[in-house]
Amino acid sequence: MQGTQLDRLLAYRFDPVDHVYTARDTILYALGCGAGAGDLDLVYEPRLHALPTMATVLAYPGDWYARPDVPIDPQYVVHGSERIELTCDLPTAAHVQATNRIVGVQDKGPGRGALVISRREIVDAGTGARLATVIQRAFCRGDGGLGSMGEAPPAPATIPDRPADQVLQVETSARAAAIYRLMGDWNPLHIDPDFARRAGFAAPILHGLSTYGHAARAILGARPGARLRLMDCRFSAPVTPGDTLEVQVWDSADGCRFRMFGNGRTVIDNGEMTLV
Repeated sequence: MQGTQLDRLLAYRFDPVDHVYTARDTILYALGCGAGAGDLDLVYEPRLHALPTMATVLAYPGDWYARPDVPIDPQYVVHGSERIELTCDLPTAAHVQATNRIVGVQDKGPGRGALVISRREIVDAGTGARLATVIQRAFCRGDGGLGSMGEAPPAPATIPDRPADQVLQVETSARAAAIYRLMGDWNPLHIDPDFARRAGFAAPILHGLSTYGHAARAILGARPGARLRLMDCRFSAPVTPGDTLEVQVWDSADGCRFRMFGNGRTVIDNGEMTLV
């Protein structure tokens, strides 16, 4: 992708996405992030609250990286990091709208890839009130050398150089990816063993955003009454459904910092949460 292709990418226009979701969808999302009978507030209608990371799937534009008119090589795109900023607690059922925008490209250099940053503002379709902002950063490994333009990503959160204040164990279900894909991420990497092997994995891997939701559920579950207003982290290694994960958490003035491990590797790094 060279020359005017950078301009084409930044000028790419998405169609608005209209999304009506119900309490059933809210429960299904929580199940895809590991919730169960011990999380009645996430799975039982009379007590239902939305897991705040559900913002990642609301009015989602789908796998737009693979569209033929998007000038990047989709074969080499990986999800780099995700940030959500919430203005309120998400409703358990609503009609929402959003329009995705590409807001920045940060070139790593020829042969080193580029970071493509997209943003969507999720609003209530009836009132226009903003519910959340989702910022996704994709590492496009096949598109280095195109040049940089637009917004730069925020600096990653620093993890304290001291023992964690809290260590949480998080179990993932062998069925987690099969459930989470019902949120609209149909990538066969997460369900088809043959496709996963061709992609270089021994088995289908868990969606990064499901791992993201698992981390949020564990941390918020250990902080009763805390309400999430910001979450950001970097994806650094894949998780296989059924893995046992460990979340290390450090308290901060406005919330916490966190890191997640699985199979002896860091799977989420530079995590931060703002809590109220």
